[in-house]
Amino acid sequence: MSLRPFRVLLPLALVAASVLALAGCGNKVEVRTLAETEGIYVDVGELRYQVQLSRIINPNDEEDKFYLEGLPAGVPPPKPTEAWFGVWMRVQNSTGSKRLTAAEEFEIVDTQENEFTPIEVKNPFSYEAQEMAPNTVVPSSNSPAGEGVVQGSLILFKLTTEAIANRPLEFKIQSPALPDDVGIVDLDV
Repeated sequence: MSLRPFRVLLPLALVAASVLALAGCGNKVEVRTLAETEGIYVDVGELRYQVQLSRIINPNDEEDKFYLEGLPAGVPPPKPTEAWFGVWMRVQNSTGSKRLTAAEEFEIVDTQENEFTPIEVKNPFSYEAQEMAPNTVVPSSNSPAGEGVVQGSLILFKLTTEAIANRPLEFKIQSPALPDDVGIVDLDV
């Protein structure tokens, strides 16, 4: 009996088994809770968050002035060792049937474990936690934040210049429904 047919059939059988194994993986959805850079979606709860951009905001710049409108009375301007810092984000509810509430707790952490929380600001570009209908995106495409170049809603921070130098900065997003469910994005500063 010749071994030649087995030499031909064995590789073909291995290829077929590999194709079948890979085909079975095609319907799995990847869950990502850590992004090493901006622009990558992270999954927090059943919502997907994407940091569009992060940068220092210059209150003397004509465009940036609008981002700082609506600060609460009594919020002092940054000291010489501080700076306004913006994170622009999109949130996506990809579920076909569930209304879900977007996150309202965020934090920036530097490499020295210094933590910074957002400063509330109310203007057409600012992020607002809200209940999202199925298959929707925040900001909506017909809002000032959604129509802009960045296409993200602003979350405003006041960081120390020392923290900005302690990179990478981690932007943390906490699920409102599951407090232990946190997404982390390394910010491109």
